[in-house]
Amino acid sequence: MPNILIIDDERAIRNTLSDILSNEKYEVDQAENGEMAVEKISENQYDVILCDIKMPGMDGMEVLDYTLRKTDTPVIMISGHGNIETAVEAIKKGAFDYIEKPPDLNRLLITIRNAMDKSNLMTETKKLKKEVSKNWEMIGESGGINEIKEMIERVAPTDARVLITGENGTGKELVARWVHEQSKRAHAPFIEVNCAAIPSELIESQLFGHEKGSFTSAIKMRKGDFEQAHGGTIFLDEIGDMSLSAQAKVLRALQENKITRVGGEKEIPVDVRVLAATNKDLKKQIHEEKFREDLYHRLSVILIHVPPLRERSEDIPLLVDHFMNQTRANNGRAALPVEEDALNKLKGMPWTGNIRELRNVVERLAILCDHAVTLEDVERFAQPLTDLRIK
Repeated sequence: MPNILIIDDERAIRNTLSDILSNEKYEVDQAENGEMAVEKISENQYDVILCDIKMPGMDGMEVLDYTLRKTDTPVIMISGHGNIETAVEAIKKGAFDYIEKPPDLNRLLITIRNAMDKSNLMTETKKLKKEVSKNWEMIGESGGINEIKEMIERVAPTDARVLITGENGTGKELVARWVHEQSKRAHAPFIEVNCAAIPSELIESQLFGHEKGSFTSAIKMRKGDFEQAHGGTIFLDEIGDMSLSAQAKVLRALQENKITRVGGEKEIPVDVRVLAATNKDLKKQIHEEKFREDLYHRLSVILIHVPPLRERSEDIPLLVDHFMNQTRANNGRAALPVEEDALNKLKGMPWTGNIRELRNVVERLAILCDHAVTLEDVERFAQPLTDLRIK
C-alpha cells in the first residue's frame, strides 16, 4: 500500500487530508512540524510527501531541502499563503508540484497519482540500473585485478582520459564501464564505438555526425557519437584500427572540446570524457606511421593494462562460479557444482580467447551437464576441437 506523509502544523488540515487519502487506500503518516517530519523521513520510506510551507520553527522549504538531499521521494508543497513567487521557488528547488489551500480534491488526487508514477518509475529505473550493473561486475581477487580496481577507484571520479590495453576477450570494455559507472558522469550516456567494425569511410560520420546532403545516403541530419555522449562518456574500442584522417579529427575534438559534422561548418561544443581501448601495440604502430603519436599522448593520461586470463588463473574458480550461476539462472535452473579436478583442468587451459572463451565454455557445461561438472565433462566439452556430440 502506498505510504504518504502529511506535514502541516494545523491538526484539522492533517486530519482532513488523512481521511481523504485513507479512503483512497493510501497509508498515511502525519507530522505536525518540520522537526518531526525530518525525524520521520530519516526513519521511514515514503512514496509521496505533502508538506505545508508556512510552519513555526523549521518551515516547509527547509524540509524540502532536507528531503531532496536524503531521498528521491516526490514532495508536493501546499500553503494557504501561496503566491507565484513561492510556487516558482519551490519548483526550482525540486518540489514535484505546488497546491494552494484549500486544495481542490480532484487536483490533489491527480497530483498524488502523478507523483506516485514518478516515484515508481524512479524505483524501477534504479532496479534496472542495478541489474545492468551486475552484467558488468568485475570478478576476481588476483593481484592484477585488485590493482585495476584500485586504479579505477582513484581515476573514475576525475575526468582524466584512460587508455585500456590488453588481448581480445580480457575485459577491456568492462573496465571502461566501471570507470564510467563510478564517475560523476554515471547518470549521463555511455556511448561505445567499435572502431574496427565501422568502415573507414563511415567512421567520421559515426563519430561526428553529418549534415543532410553531405553525401549520397545522408537524407537527414544525424548527430554523431560525440554529440550523443555530451555530458557523459565515449568509449573508443579498438582505437588502433581507426583511420589516420579520423584520428586527426578525434585529436582536434580532444584539444578544443568541439566537433564539426561531416558536410557542416558550425563548430559544436561537446563535454565528453574519452576512454579508449586497444589490443594492438600502439607504440609499434606509431613507429610504422599507422597511429598518431600526439593522439596517443592525448589518450594515455592514465594507462590500464588488463592481464590475460592465463596470468591470473587463480580467478578462474570465481569466474566459473559467476558464469555458472548467471547461465543457469537465465534458464530457470539451479547452478551445478564443479568438481575440484574439473576446476584444476580449467585452470590449466591456455585460454587464448580469455574471459570470452571461458564464459562460452562454462555456458556450454551448464547446458550439457546434468548433476555436476566433472573432469570427464571438461575434457569432453571444454576443449576447442572436441567432438561435442552427446553419447
